[in-house]
Amino acid sequence: VDSGKSTTTGHLIYQCGGIDKRTIEKFEKEAAELGKGSFKYAWVLDKLKAERERGITIDIALWKFETPRYYV
Repeated sequence: VDSGKSTTTGHLIYQCGGIDKRTIEKFEKEAAELGKGSFKYAWVLDKLKAERERGITIDIALWKFETPRYYV
C-alpha cells in the first residue's frame, strides 16, 4: 500500500543529515523530468529504474545514519 513510507524515510534521512542537499536537488530534477516531482525523497531509497518509473518500492533498502545522539 502506498502510504508514503519511502518518502517519509527519505525525508527523515535528509533532515538528519544522512544525505546532502545537492543529491536531493538532483533527485528532484530527475523526478520532475518523469512527472514525479514529489517523489524526490522516496528516491533516496528507491534506486531501481522500475521503482522510479512506477512510483512503487520493489526492492528492500537499508540505510544507516547518525544524529548527535543516535545511530539509526
